[in-house]
Amino acid sequence: MQLGRQLLDRQIVDADGVLLGKVDDVEFAVDDQGLPYVAYLLTGQGALGRRIGGRVGRLLVALADRFTEEATGPVRIPFGQVARIDSAVRLHVRADTLPRPPVEVWLRRHLIDRIPGAGRASG
Repeated sequence: MQLGRQLLDRQIVDADGVLLGKVDDVEFAVDDQGLPYVAYLLTGQGALGRRIGGRVGRLLVALADRFTEEATGPVRIPFGQVARIDSAVRLHVRADTLPRPPVEVWLRRHLIDRIPGAGRASG
């Protein structure tokens, strides 16, 4: 299917050029006429694990779930926030307007923020 070639595994880049991850899966919705369309881009270990399936996929989902304090699921980026698709999926919004990946939030809270000086910007 063409969708796989055009979206899956492409880098997601915000309006400032910041890399946000890769498109690990897509979520469809159905319009009023019954036609399917891409509603969300999904990114994160949980989304990738569900796409891969099998033992490896279940392991990725379990690891992603282990790093979250509540069941949040993958990061969902509304397809309407996509500016264009070329070698990457480029968004017209900044990264700070999007939800942060649960694993990143956990790592920041439990590891990075505990490093002396981590709260200070360098340069």
